[in-house]
Amino acid sequence: MKNILIIIDEVEFKYFEFNKLVTNFWLIWEFLNRGYNVFVCTKNKLFLQLNVPFCICSESHVENENIIKDEIYIKRNLNEFDIIFFRPDPPVDVDYINATYILSYVENKNTVIMNSPYAIREKNEKLYINEFKGIVPDNIVTSDEKIIKEFLFEKKEIVIKPLNRCFGSGVFYLNKDDKNINTIIKTATNESKTMVMVQEYLSQIKNGDKRLIYICGEIFDYCVLKVASNNDFKFSEHNKDTLKFAQLSSKEKLIEDYVKQKFERDGVYMAGLDVIDGKIIEINITSPCFFINEINNIFDIKFEKLIVNKIERYINSKKSIILNV
Repeated sequence: MKNILIIIDEVEFKYFEFNKLVTNFWLIWEFLNRGYNVFVCTKNKLFLQLNVPFCICSESHVENENIIKDEIYIKRNLNEFDIIFFRPDPPVDVDYINATYILSYVENKNTVIMNSPYAIREKNEKLYINEFKGIVPDNIVTSDEKIIKEFLFEKKEIVIKPLNRCFGSGVFYLNKDDKNINTIIKTATNESKTMVMVQEYLSQIKNGDKRLIYICGEIFDYCVLKVASNNDFKFSEHNKDTLKFAQLSSKEKLIEDYVKQKFERDGVYMAGLDVIDGKIIEINITSPCFFINEINNIFDIKFEKLIVNKIERYINSKKSIILNV
């Protein structure tokens, strides 16, 4: 029997139930059905005691086709787990970073942390794209209003993104003829005090962006197209009308070769790559949504089984290498 800890978001923990829209619960569901011991906690329940990392967690179970968690909280040494999934939602603030420091004290070589605390700390989801030159849109990272305006008037249309948030929060579209250029830039940069990523606007966004799903060295053929609602230029509402059938293009199939070796070196085992016209606009590594429920419905598969199969094979191969060293 293997022990798994999944560190989830505070809201998910508070309203713990089988929610088909949430990736974490599909993972929990599948691991439980395979006979694993699955424990859950939140990042604020991690702690150090005499340099040993612990958590206060609850065990989860399947009951009447739902997932429930025990109301009894237990203290567990993090070195006792075979796999630790670190999947709380951003913002990646000081509390988020501090939690990764606790995870860095795990010393058991048989414990695999997905994704690694190093990757979460060092590989910002917006900035990380720039380590894959040639397959990303032109961009700048700055808080300087003048530099942003220069980039805007060069590119004609831009997208401004905060560096540490998720689900499209705080993202602005801006064109050179907008009547609110100064206001939008000041708002996005907190009066030029906060750095943002500014990307060239890719016109193909009008058709949506694809979520490519990377697990342990492989980008799956199954993906979804995220399209905008009537009131936005980008995907912002998670529902059946904004998530469509999609297939990988020939350009997108090549992305796996670009990223997998670096992902492996950086400790990135699970990622959601947002792609427009073959270009990566964002690499989600904190709590990437894999749209499992939608993919199951669109492709008539059990995608959670394919994902866990891949994770199991990877973990077993990694432990085999450790045993043979």
